Amino acid sequence: MNYGDALRRAILSEGVTPLIGVFDMFSASVAAKHYNGLFVSGFGFAASHYGLPDIGFIAWPDIVAFVQRLRLAFPAQHLLVDIDDGYVDPEVACHVIEQLEMTGASGVILEDQARPRRCGHVDGKRILPLEEYLEKLELVLATRRDLVVVARTDATDEEEILLRAKALARTDADVILVDGVRSVDWIHRVREVIGDKPLLFNQIAGGKSPRLSLSELTDLGVDVAIYSTPCLFAAQSAMDEAIARLKEEDGRLPEITPSSVGVKESLALLERNMSRHHAKPARAGV
Repeated sequence: MNYGDALRRAILSEGVTPLIGVFDMFSASVAAKHYNGLFVSGFGFAASHYGLPDIGFIAWPDIVAFVQRLRLAFPAQHLLVDIDDGYVDPEVACHVIEQLEMTGASGVILEDQARPRRCGHVDGKRILPLEEYLEKLELVLATRRDLVVVARTDATDEEEILLRAKALARTDADVILVDGVRSVDWIHRVREVIGDKPLLFNQIAGGKSPRLSLSELTDLGVDVAIYSTPCLFAAQSAMDEAIARLKEEDGRLPEITPSSVGVKESLALLERNMSRHHAKPARAGV
């Protein structure tokens, strides 16, 4: 299966393609029940794999290994991968692109931040000189075969946002992302300067961008929506509540109800990921 082309076709089809942020195999198992597109969120992966904030701790071999596990368990899902700044060096970025494409990633997001980097929805971001980022981006684009490449700018100055969005749209990047966009008006402005190039919108709870439905995003000319942290934040809230309740009940587990999860329900979810349950492609000549 050509994963890059499959995601590209989805992006170019009518409406918005939603991709749900996952942080480990279990969160991906839950998300894959509901959506056919997953987003490997840097925020979520840094939190889950290292227990650290998303400020540049991620090592590229860890991301590649995670994507490999995802692809084995979810052979039909789109997998868009956040690779931050390509792990600093352009040569490393190109190497990671090759590794991820061989592993079965559908696409990547490459940002223009300078180190130390930050989550796109917090203050204190610094960006690379435009020409330096464009050089890195062009090397990545020349390296990929079919992988979807999302060019992302983290600029915050209004003139710089439009300047960079327009420059990124002139490249062969498949999709443009202005992260931390603050209003519907700014979505309109970015949409106008990038022309026909597909546009991605990143939603994160408590972030800088407005909360918008898929139908609203369609009306705004958005083509892809990534939801970076719904699984992570829901897990944090639910785990905190469950452990606090266990403590209050003197260690007695709650009764299983039709809406709760026990051993049976959890095993049923995980068994879906076993390769023997995946549809097998037809043999040539059969």
